[in-house]
Amino acid sequence: MPNTMRSLLREGNGSLQALGPESTAADAVALMNRRNIGAVLVMTPDETLLGIFTERDVLRRVLGERLDPATTALESVMTREVFWIGPSGTTDQALALVAERNVRHLPVMDEQHVLGMVSVRDLSAAVVRERDMEVAALTSYMHGSYTGHADG
Repeated sequence: MPNTMRSLLREGNGSLQALGPESTAADAVALMNRRNIGAVLVMTPDETLLGIFTERDVLRRVLGERLDPATTALESVMTREVFWIGPSGTTDQALALVAERNVRHLPVMDEQHVLGMVSVRDLSAAVVRERDMEVAALTSYMHGSYTGHADG
């Protein structure tokens, strides 16, 4: 059975890393480096999602525009259109969404509340685990139903 976003979050994937809109690009880069992640959410103190700031944004909107990361507010360089998935969405649905929208990070949202965020890396690892379990189940079934007798 495919993993849902809820189960991925429960397994410890998709930790929520967020900064306020007044935080700087340098703050975001420091957090992304410290946590070894490729994106942070930009949220208000009441946890309203405003946007997402990604490695792509650093390259295109900060460095590409020759802005000073130490003085550039996230609000001015974040991606405002954020694609998200619900907690009951499956890994296959999430992978289809990231492929269709050309994004690498998806917030997991329940109505207006952000529950976490999953990356393509999280989704790929989940698919590999699912396939490994399927192979193990099929192997177990085959060995369990095979008696080992050569009946001609």
